[in-house]
Amino acid sequence: QVQLVESGGGFVQPGGSLRLSCAASGRISSIYTMDWYRQAPGKQRELVAGIHSGGATNYADSVKGRYTISRDNAKNTVYLQMNSLKIEDTAVYYCNAKELRGALPYNYWGQGTQVTVSS
Repeated sequence: QVQLVESGGGFVQPGGSLRLSCAASGRISSIYTMDWYRQAPGKQRELVAGIHSGGATNYADSVKGRYTISRDNAKNTVYLQMNSLKIEDTAVYYCNAKELRGALPYNYWGQGTQVTVSS
């Protein structure tokens, strides 16, 4: 089992910055990718950014150049630095970890952290 705990959400004005953290514990060695998703009211959950075990990263087009995902292996923590925030970035942000069970990925989720961008 893997446990994920997010922190760092909050209220910020447009153009501001926030950094989210996701601390992982448990069977961490089985994880091959960690991602950040978000879900705005009335919308589907969407992938925002991901970082693979080898270090490769990927981003949604809507956040490229503004968000940076990184990790600290010593702390078993993944971060999402969010800059130049826009009102449309408002959502609940979820940390996700995937492990392979056979040939299929199994998802672990954090509890979510609210990010509100408003003037």
